[in-house]
Amino acid sequence: MKESMRQFSHSDRHTSRRSKAPASLFALALAALCCIPVSRAALPVAVDGQALPSLAPMLERVVPAVVNINSKTHVRVNNPFMNDPFFRQFFGMQNMPRERVEQSLGSGVIIDAGKGYVLTNNHVIDGADDISVTLHDGRTLKAKLIGNDPDTDVAVVQIPADNLAALPLADSGKLRVGDFVVALGNPFGVGQTATSGIVSGLNRSGLHGLGIQNFIQTDASINPGNSGGALVNLRGELVGINSAIYSPSGGNVGIGFAIPSNLASNVMGQLIATGSVRHGSLGAQAQSLNPEIARALGIKEDQQGAVVTEVREGSPAANAGLQEGDVIIAANGRAVLNEGDLYNAQGLAEIGSTIDLKLLREGKPISVSARIEAESVAKSDGAKLDPRLAGASLADLNDRARADGRSGVSVTGIVPGSHAAQLGLKAGDVVFGVGNLRINTLADLTQLMKRGLRRVQLVVARGGETFVVTLQ
Repeated sequence: MKESMRQFSHSDRHTSRRSKAPASLFALALAALCCIPVSRAALPVAVDGQALPSLAPMLERVVPAVVNINSKTHVRVNNPFMNDPFFRQFFGMQNMPRERVEQSLGSGVIIDAGKGYVLTNNHVIDGADDISVTLHDGRTLKAKLIGNDPDTDVAVVQIPADNLAALPLADSGKLRVGDFVVALGNPFGVGQTATSGIVSGLNRSGLHGLGIQNFIQTDASINPGNSGGALVNLRGELVGINSAIYSPSGGNVGIGFAIPSNLASNVMGQLIATGSVRHGSLGAQAQSLNPEIARALGIKEDQQGAVVTEVREGSPAANAGLQEGDVIIAANGRAVLNEGDLYNAQGLAEIGSTIDLKLLREGKPISVSARIEAESVAKSDGAKLDPRLAGASLADLNDRARADGRSGVSVTGIVPGSHAAQLGLKAGDVVFGVGNLRINTLADLTQLMKRGLRRVQLVVARGGETFVVTLQ
């Protein structure tokens, strides 16, 4: 069973020392404990006439809106011998399963009780064939995927709207470091669990492999299975969606991350309205500045920033006058230390808004402003490329994926029961090869499919696995 939770690890080793106390001290302590009357061990319900503080009343309202999510994904078994009838018969492999089923446990938050919308993490349901939601009252309901956005790790599913409870949304922009928060979810599948802590940091970014980042950091215990669960304030309002932890062991060490409710709400609204999300873009490619590039550009080797490597014609970057070789060092007043900071600034900016950039050009500081536009990528219906891909929607990878060094064509949608679905393709798959030829863009795939080959082998990546889909 796969438990859903993004984890980060390091190799630091810690040692601990225990001081040795005389055995007589332990005996005295034990004796003292044994002498305490049982009636005095219980906490009073009030002190000086004042009731003891408790989170129980708030949790009684909140817990019914936090759900458990169980998703099942069928994964193809990549065994080259299974494609050869002789080997299947000779080694008695005729009935060997061609796929396996993976399960993912996570959490979710009911946002709209009237329509049954549940907010969760994309990585909880990514690639799932079957999604079920278990409510606090024990009911298990089949869920429908409304939409998902890997860039922000947000997804929305829908369940039948029957006697549901929902959480109100708070303005996460008003959070301050030190505010008390409570995390709710289903860690390790043990059942509904609440942990408390404070907001440890805001606007966290720079976490490897997590797309657009603007995290709330908290020391409220978050563990595997908490993904998609609620981070609430003491009024029981949703301030974040639990998403990731930093951990050397897989368990909580007091560093957890949640997606701010304002960002999650914005993405949710777009997913419900259109099934997809439009992120802002400057229309430029960039990479992190390093000492070698800095020397070539004639600037200080310890300078940090994102150096522009490509400016698309007619893009906001081109209209603002950005040039290849410019080093962007700040966006809207926040430092840009690397390419990730730049892509975060673009992705979080509202489409149509203006982003102010500070940059170095030939070592001299310059300020420019650019109007953020929706990121534009080439798209195509699979049937237009080849009838055998009917039912698949394809698109180029976005700027962020390419900045991470990925290449290929993304499968953005699959029509259930279509020919593409029968081939085993799923939304989120990335086709990065045809036979032994690498492809980088949709144009590459289109060119190869025009050859009209009777047998085409598509090399596909899904998660951390690679397999081949044969068109024949």
